[in-house]
Amino acid sequence: MTFSAIALEDKQRALSELADAKQLFADRGWFAGTSGNLSMRVGEFDPEQFHFAITASGKDKSQRTPEDFLFVDQQGKPVENTRLKPSAETLIHCEIYRLTGCGAIYHVHTVFNNLVSEWFNERGAVPIEGVELIKAFNIWDEEAVIDVPIVPNYADIPRIVPEVTRVMNQQIPGILLRKHGIYAWGANGFEAKRHLEAFEYLFEYAYRYELLKATRR
Repeated sequence: MTFSAIALEDKQRALSELADAKQLFADRGWFAGTSGNLSMRVGEFDPEQFHFAITASGKDKSQRTPEDFLFVDQQGKPVENTRLKPSAETLIHCEIYRLTGCGAIYHVHTVFNNLVSEWFNERGAVPIEGVELIKAFNIWDEEAVIDVPIVPNYADIPRIVPEVTRVMNQQIPGILLRKHGIYAWGANGFEAKRHLEAFEYLFEYAYRYELLKATRR
């Protein structure tokens, strides 16, 4: 489906949902500086041709303006005439959409997700064992154990893309960039929000649990 064939109401819905999510996360302090980015796919999904709205680069995400988002294609290139630039990390969004067919991706930088990404970096994943909120990912095993993948963070964004491909686990809707932040996704904005909130809770849990274990030594 070409971008022009996507219904106007679908585009407006995506922009409205993204604006609400941006405000919610900004109020929680999850967008320090101009960090983080949000995106939402519009129209039908085809791994070879799809489109999504994404946050514009360099914007203060605590403010709501008509120029907060722009639409791009599966290669991260704008599909409308605009002076806005897509987030520097748009190519990561492109790869996650291509691999998962998801409907929305939310990326935030927080102290806890940065700390655990460094603490567990040599392990290559953040281990979470038996915490109730694992069920947010539709994992219902009693005392379930998950590993949230960690990938290297390079200044050259295209170098990160194959790392995302390498660690992708379809059961875990998130990937951590080392000392950078979490990418969480879902079938739609609601699910992506649920997954993001669950990850942030679990990362804080993992951090505090490691502190508790250290006091027992």
